[in-house]
Amino acid sequence: MTSTLPRLPAAPPASATPPVGRVRTAAAWVAVAATVPYLTLKLLWLTGHPVGVGDADAMDDLWLVNLLTFGMDAVAVVLALAFVRPWGRRAPAGLLAFPMWVATGLLGTLLVALPLFLISTLVLGPEQHTAGADDGPSGWVFTLVYGGFAVQGLALITGFLLYARERWAGLLRRDRVGDLPHSPTLTTQRAFACVAALLAAGVAAARLYWASGGSAGLPVAWLEERGRSVAIMDAVTAVMAVAAVAALLVLVFRRRPGWRLRGPLAVVWTAAGSVFAWGAWQLVAFGTTVRASDDPRKAVPGLMPLVEAGQVVTGLLVLAVGAVALAERAAIGAVPDTAWAATAVVRTGGADVESAE
Repeated sequence: MTSTLPRLPAAPPASATPPVGRVRTAAAWVAVAATVPYLTLKLLWLTGHPVGVGDADAMDDLWLVNLLTFGMDAVAVVLALAFVRPWGRRAPAGLLAFPMWVATGLLGTLLVALPLFLISTLVLGPEQHTAGADDGPSGWVFTLVYGGFAVQGLALITGFLLYARERWAGLLRRDRVGDLPHSPTLTTQRAFACVAALLAAGVAAARLYWASGGSAGLPVAWLEERGRSVAIMDAVTAVMAVAAVAALLVLVFRRRPGWRLRGPLAVVWTAAGSVFAWGAWQLVAFGTTVRASDDPRKAVPGLMPLVEAGQVVTGLLVLAVGAVALAERAAIGAVPDTAWAATAVVRTGGADVESAE
């Protein structure tokens, strides 16, 4: 008796690389293009051409900061290319995941904060300039830089999501929170998550206090320079800190076993990346400007570096717990990277049909 079931084509070899889709290709190249204005501006500043800056001497003091930010955006270019080039498919997962986690935190936070700032401008009017603000970057520099960041963030995150869906397709496709393994390390994961929650609570409290106009604990030299945009960033950071540990606690304590794993994991990824990346960047930038400045008031750091250090530790704890949990999940039957082409999609009659698990 002849079977009437459709005959599925043979699976491609594990070494086969699926073609890169047009959307991912477009997203990667848009991300690269969005970095060009910023990299050009930074290169001009680094070579002694203070374009768009009222105080040329300030660029000398910020030379190291400009070099660091130039390097950070150059890494974003490499990441975007990795999502569409063959060598990116072979790169170690951690070598791509960690810088992309940081990039998601930095750019994702701006994607949240920028609309809030624009809305506040429409409702409350333009932000008032403080003393010495005329010596800072011109208005067109703000538009060019942050507009580029917005486009870069949307494109880079889109490219990464499509890349991750291909490379790690079997890891999280249909998993729920209750599917995470109850491993021997779960007690340690929960302990780390609780410590992270306590640190995040302190970070959120301090940031909300400063966002609402509080000044205790702030560096003396910064009090006169804080405006609405800084308050918005403080508020966003507080929300990110709470969101990161709340989603992590859901994962490690399995409080919502029926929830899809993607939701809490996406919140943990983005929010923890934000808390870590902005804390680390502000620590570096603050230390650099203090060393470059002759103003003795900037040598009085207040509590801000302590809060920023708390952000860094919180982010690292969340990262450690998440990495261990996902590694254990992968070890008990997730589809390996090299098998994606053989298991993710079966082409039948010219249509793409998800293969049964």
